[in-house]
Amino acid sequence: MSDKAYRLFEEQQQARGIHIDDVKAKLKALKIETPSWGYGDSGTRFKVFQKEGVPRNPFEKFEDAAQVHNLTGLAPSVAIHIPWDKVDDYSKLRSHAEGLGLAIGAVNPNLFQDEDYMLGSVTNSDAAIRRKATDHLLECVDIAKETGSRDFSLWFADGTNYPGQGHIRKRKGWMQEALTEMYNAMSPHMRMLIEYKCFEPAFYHTDLADWGMAYNLAQKLGPQAEVLVDTGHHLPGANIEHIVAYLIDEKRLGGFHFNSRKYADDDLIVGSVNPYELFLIFYQILSGANDADAAIRSNVENIAYLIDQSHNIEQKIPAMLRSVLNVQTQFAKALLINHDEVNEAAERNDVLGAEDAVRRAFEFDVTPLLHAIREEQGLPLDPMKAYLSSSYGKDILVRGKGGASW
Repeated sequence: MSDKAYRLFEEQQQARGIHIDDVKAKLKALKIETPSWGYGDSGTRFKVFQKEGVPRNPFEKFEDAAQVHNLTGLAPSVAIHIPWDKVDDYSKLRSHAEGLGLAIGAVNPNLFQDEDYMLGSVTNSDAAIRRKATDHLLECVDIAKETGSRDFSLWFADGTNYPGQGHIRKRKGWMQEALTEMYNAMSPHMRMLIEYKCFEPAFYHTDLADWGMAYNLAQKLGPQAEVLVDTGHHLPGANIEHIVAYLIDEKRLGGFHFNSRKYADDDLIVGSVNPYELFLIFYQILSGANDADAAIRSNVENIAYLIDQSHNIEQKIPAMLRSVLNVQTQFAKALLINHDEVNEAAERNDVLGAEDAVRRAFEFDVTPLLHAIREEQGLPLDPMKAYLSSSYGKDILVRGKGGASW
């Protein structure tokens, strides 16, 4: 790290009224959960490209995830997916994770891959299939009690391809029935994070198509149910920052699945296509963190930041490193926004002044800041370079091809 570059950066921020020690403390507190499936082979509707060295079981997934956390200090928990990560003894998996300095994070049920779910899971017109799907949700609650997990990330592929294929209002009721049963089985500390998606794989209607439907369902279920925003699950032109601000104000923003898109749910590395959008999402979150309402501040403090991406052609560990580092970079930039300056300009109806106060923070190079906090934490200044120069990537090639995948 260049001391000169950091001193100049610090002087610039102090002159702008930014308290650099507060910024550094918040950066050090940032935690991003990586998904177990992000370390295995994944693909598109067309092809899964198998890579050498991918994990062969959940235990090896956690070993790879530990590399990301050890190099960045950002990723201390790993989300699991059932049945992709099903094991005979979850206490053994938990002990393995803890031995690596990790925790088991959100539990993700799978209600989209069984043959029975072709026409829906919890919204299927067949009561026996709905029962099977609900029992799987209850199974995931039991697993979470063993792993010490707090959150459930719920995404449903349920929907229809053609008008008349399903009774939309009955399906809505069946969805609520299933999630009510799951909600009642949860421990008091647990949270249900309800995800939504405008389309795919259902193309005429999706049972949980947008944030409003997820929010309405969460409201009906109770305070342990909140909305999960996947940044790829919106129609073109959607203002995701607006959705984020609205849910924060309603104290119902539970978390994120971070990825990036060019067209639809592309599941690209977060921040790779539109980093300004990610920055503006954090702007709204940090605005909520400064709110006078303690309930809003509490909601912001409990937001779960999770990666959910499909690394089809990328090497898995470098892709995950890039993902968490991109989030860290945009969070760092958002911490440089002077909210008093923005608010004062807005109150004067100074349109360009307010916009400039936001954009100016985005345009700073935060590399000296990130190097400074990594140095203070005893981390490599360049985590990606440190990984690529290590032997880990070569050592895991003995696993061969055909490891854990979809």
